Parts: sequence; structure tokens; C-alpha cells
Amino acid sequence: MNKKISLLFLALILLYGCNQKKSELSVSSPNQTNQIVFGLTEEGRPFYKVLHNNNIVIDTSYLGFEFKNHTPLKSNLGIVGSNTASYNETWQMPWGEQLNVENHYKELVVQLEEQTESRRKINIHFRAFDDGIGFRYEFPKQEGMEELTITDEHTEFALTGDHKVWWIPGDWDIYEHLYSESSLTKIDALSKRDHPNLSATYIPENAVNTPVTMKTDDGLYLSFHEADLTDYSGMTLKVDADNLTMVSELVGSDNLEAKAKISLPFKTPWRTIQIAEKAGDLIESKLIVNLNEPNKLGDISDYFTPRKYVGIWWEMHLGVATWDYEATQDMSTYTEGSATSRKHGATTENAKRYIDFAAENDMKGLLVEGWNTGWNQWLSGDREGIFDFMTPYPDYNFDEVLNYAKEKGVELIMHHETSAAPRTYEKQMDEAFNFMKENGINSVKTGYVGEIIPDGEYHHGQWMVKHYHKVLEEAAKKKIAVNAHEPIKATGKRRTYPNAIAREGLRGQEFNAWSIEGNPPNHLPTVAFTRMLSGPIDFTPGAFNITFDDIPNKSGNRINTTLAHQLALYVVIYSPLQMACDLPQHYMKDGKIHPMFQFIKDVGVDWQQTKVLDGEVGEFVTIARQERNTGNWFIGGITDENSINQTIDFSFLDEGKAYNATIYRDGENADWENNPMDYIIEEMKLTNSDSLNIKLAPGGGFAISLHEAK
Repeated sequence: MNKKISLLFLALILLYGCNQKKSELSVSSPNQTNQIVFGLTEEGRPFYKVLHNNNIVIDTSYLGFEFKNHTPLKSNLGIVGSNTASYNETWQMPWGEQLNVENHYKELVVQLEEQTESRRKINIHFRAFDDGIGFRYEFPKQEGMEELTITDEHTEFALTGDHKVWWIPGDWDIYEHLYSESSLTKIDALSKRDHPNLSATYIPENAVNTPVTMKTDDGLYLSFHEADLTDYSGMTLKVDADNLTMVSELVGSDNLEAKAKISLPFKTPWRTIQIAEKAGDLIESKLIVNLNEPNKLGDISDYFTPRKYVGIWWEMHLGVATWDYEATQDMSTYTEGSATSRKHGATTENAKRYIDFAAENDMKGLLVEGWNTGWNQWLSGDREGIFDFMTPYPDYNFDEVLNYAKEKGVELIMHHETSAAPRTYEKQMDEAFNFMKENGINSVKTGYVGEIIPDGEYHHGQWMVKHYHKVLEEAAKKKIAVNAHEPIKATGKRRTYPNAIAREGLRGQEFNAWSIEGNPPNHLPTVAFTRMLSGPIDFTPGAFNITFDDIPNKSGNRINTTLAHQLALYVVIYSPLQMACDLPQHYMKDGKIHPMFQFIKDVGVDWQQTKVLDGEVGEFVTIARQERNTGNWFIGGITDENSINQTIDFSFLDEGKAYNATIYRDGENADWENNPMDYIIEEMKLTNSDSLNIKLAPGGGFAISLHEAK
């Protein structure tokens, strides 16, 4: 009898041991640097932890969901299965920061089931990369749960300290805020509710938008974001200062009275953490695009190739021209008023002037805003269906401009301002896209200024996420590339749909024209390590009239950088679509093209490889990029309001080759505030054994072009 009891006791111990082993699982990245540990508490609550070099960087963080008309799914779970896999591939970007991308990770998939009568199932997919981690939820098909309405997703990120954070508030409508720098416990997003010059902003919680980047006391960099956002609400991160934790807070819908509605089977977007020991490694990371599906469109070079462009755009923000034909509305400040000193910008004559400038300076595109009817009604209150994307104003001869552009080798870029009325735009898209293709126009800049119609929906909620995705899909069918403004955040969808060429989604250059505050010198050294981690940015660099000397009614407004800083942005802020934003006359000096403009003419827009040479979040960054096809290198460096000395090590250049270098840098007396136009242009030969010390002025920068010496 005792023997039987002993054997039974041993069996129970073995069974308990097996169950304990199964309730904690782990997966490590290929080089073992990053590890994800998954487990269940005694109550069946799922949690995970993340380790970097065996040190905990994300402590015990719980996972779960709440639903409308269903009980929460966040406890009483048991592991019913798991599997691991390793994956390694190299894929090519049709255009991008580099040609070849390594996608190497190890994966753990955990199958969970409720240990209650309902027996609901949920799977969690974890992927460990050498540059970070990602995980997503999967709701498999199951009886009695064909559809779910999610009221909250509880994804925690438990930090190990009160880290330094670079953040913007978790606004449900815009990303156009300046970045703040503070410790996690000092984040106060609600204080950012007063936002001038914007017609839509909604900040309901003390939350931050993603990507949000942090630096630990140990010097480790973390950036939190999401990947493959397709049919779900955008995620903000609510701050729990008492527990040093961030918790997912999905953008909601007043009409749904919830956060998202899904049909099973369903997979959520990936929740991502990029992990780096150097700030520059965050920029070089390709974790976000690697967590998206492969290219569905194939080669798109027959309708889109990276390019530089000019546009009838900046003059409206400066207030010297208007979008509307009657010139009665000053939309650069979103107010109506006298237009005695202004005129309609999109005229046939003005468009031809820009085309001439583009053709003479190897710019391949022209964007014309305000050419089509509807702008006069834009601020009238009723924004539904006011724009016609095929009918020009009387002073804009569409056919004449189009034919003139074709003769000069310049392609028009269409502009569709939807007035944030997506239902109307969806009805117009087919006809508008057909009109574009009939006229040989292959790219469109879309806009969604204002509060979303219908009321109760927000730019970054599921309803609009689905709309943005529909536009991308419909455009792809017509072979049209999309540059979205007032967009949903970039989450790497450009890998799957490479016709998603760029988007805004940040506080852009126009803010320098709108207000005396503008964008401070530290704005873009911060953006490079935050917003730019999510994808290409249509920032519109290249302002040469820094202080708006010849612009009426702009006293006190200005660009808060040096001229050399503006050149560097063509390398630092990545986009396959780069604008020379200023008015053509501002690129002239002494009756000739400005000598600094040569860099804009020469700089590439499509890259073989990218190397971040140095940088610190919010302070400075220096990036080198090698152009595809030519092998030429271009380097850009920018700094904040502080002057710095940068030593450039050229060891990345090919051994045994000499390069003709042209350096465009701040002059000895340059200063963003007092002397922004002071510059020096130098030429020299360089090899991979050379180094060069360059002084960057306060708010300054430098740009270098390197062509192999023949």
C-alpha cells in the first residue's frame, strides 16, 4: 500500500513538474542577444518578459482583452500547445534605405485555452530578432465567436526604471506635435491639448503615440511601436507612472462605443520593441518592415521611381498665394480674411514657371495644389463632397500644363484633399484614379485636414485605418503611388504595398511658416530617432529663404536652422520622394542658381545601403547613404541648438578607391538664430583611410557628396 502511495506521489510530482515546465516558455534571437519569456500565473494570467544580454528590460507584463457582450479574456487560461521555428531570408526593397534586407528571427507560438466552460482560444505569436522583439495575438476560428467587439486591449510594457522618454501625446487625430523629453513619470500628455493652427486634435488620456523612444540609465535604447496595422485601431500607450508601466490604449470610435470590431479568425498588428545599444542602431533596424507580409505588387518601377520634385505649395503656407480661386481665404493660418496682397497660386502661368525650374534642375516631378474646384468652400463648415478632382479653376488650363510638363520631362503629381470626408472620397476614387491614368499621372498626394466625417470617428481609429488601406489597394490596382498626409501611422505596410511611397504624420516644415514658434532646432534630431523609425517621411526640406525676408506679414516667422542644415535633411530624413520646397526665386543668387543648390541636384533618393555614423536622440545625427546604380555616397549631419564638432570616419568607403568630395557646411560665423546663411563649400579627395573634422553651428549641419574619382 505504501509503495502504491509512493508511486502515485512520484507520478503527481512528475505531472506537476511537466505542467510547470509547460507554463513557462522562451525563445531567443539568432545571436542570443534578446530573449522573450512567456508564462502563466497561478490564476492563468498570461505574461511575458524581455531580456537583453540576460538583463531584464521589460519585466513581468500582463496580456488580455475586454469585449462588449463577452466576459474578459485575461485569466483562467492554460497552455494547450506551443511550437518554435527559425526563419532566415534576404529580401529586396523595390526602393528604400537599402537594397537587401535580412529577415532573421526565431519564433514561439503559444496556444492558450480558457480552463472554463466556454473554452475560448487565443494564440500569441512571439518573434525574437537581434534588433528587438515583436508579438501579436491570434483569435482562431471557434464556435460561438464569429465576431468580437473589443472595448480594451490590455498589453503591458513594464519598464525597469524611470527611463528618459522622447514623446508626443496620444492624440487620436494628429501626430503634428512637438516632441517632449522627460522621464516616464513626468509625462503629461493632457497638457498638450491646446494645439494652435490645427483643425483636429483629441487627447483623451495621459498616453503617448508611437513610435516612442527611451533611453535607460544603463544607456540602452528602446523604441515601442506596432507593425502591420491593417484592420484594427491604432495603438497609443497609456502611462502608469506609479508602476513604471505603459498599457495599450487603442484609438476608439464613438459610433462603435468600443475600440475595434473583428471577424474571426483574426490576427492583431504586431506590438514591437526595438532594442539597441547605440541610438543609430534604431535607425538601421528593419524590424518594423520585417514584421509585414512580403511584397504583393512586385516591380512597381513602371509607374513609380524615387524622385525629387517641386510644387505650388509653400507659397500658400507663406500667405503670398492661396489655394482658392477667389483668394478670399488665408488657409495658411486657417482663418478667413482680406486677400488684397494675395493671389491664386495654381495658375497656368505659375505652373509653367515651376516646370521650367524643375526641368532646368533635374527635378522630375511637380505637385500643384489648389488647381481644382472646391477650395473656396473648404472652410465654410460643410466639408462633405466639396472637392472635384477633375475640374480645374478657370485660370488653370489643365491640358496646357500637362502637355508642357510632358515636353519638359516633368511628371505631374496629383493632389486629392479629401476634406476628411472619406465616404465621399471612396465614391470618387475610381473616376479620379482613371482620370489620373488617362493623363499619365502616376502619383497622388492625399490629404485629410479637419475632423473626420462622420462625427465620432478619428483619424487613427479602425474605421479610418480600413479607409487608408482601401485607398492603397485601389490605387495599386490602377498602378498609382500614394503619398498620404494627415495619415494613419506608418507600420511597415510599404513592404507589402510598395505603392505606399511616403506619408506625413509629423509636425512638418509648414509649421515654420505658420507661427513664430515654428519647429525648434532639436525637432528633426528627435524625429530621426522617433517618427522616422516607422517609415518614409514627406517632410518637404530645402528652404533657402530662412528668415522670410521678402514675405509680407511674416515678421518673426522663420526656419529655425542654418542653410547647411536644410541640405543635410535630404540624407537624414528618409523619403523616396524629396521636395525642394522653396519658391524658385529663392534658389537664385546674383542672377544664377545658388551654389548650395548643387547638392540638392546631386543627392540621391534611392539607396543601396545606409549607415548611421553617429547620433544621440534629440541632439544630433549623422547618416551616410550609398546611392543605387551609381555607387555615389552622400552624408548628412544635423544638430540641435548646440554647436558640435563631428569627426567623420570614411572607413565605410570602398578600399582602394579615391572619391571626389564636395562638402557643404556651416560657415565659421554661422548660427541658426543670428547668421543662418553663412556657409562654406569645399572640395577634396578622400579615401577610406581618411577622416574629417567638421564643426556644426548651433542649429546647423553639413552635407557631403562623394563621387568615385576616375
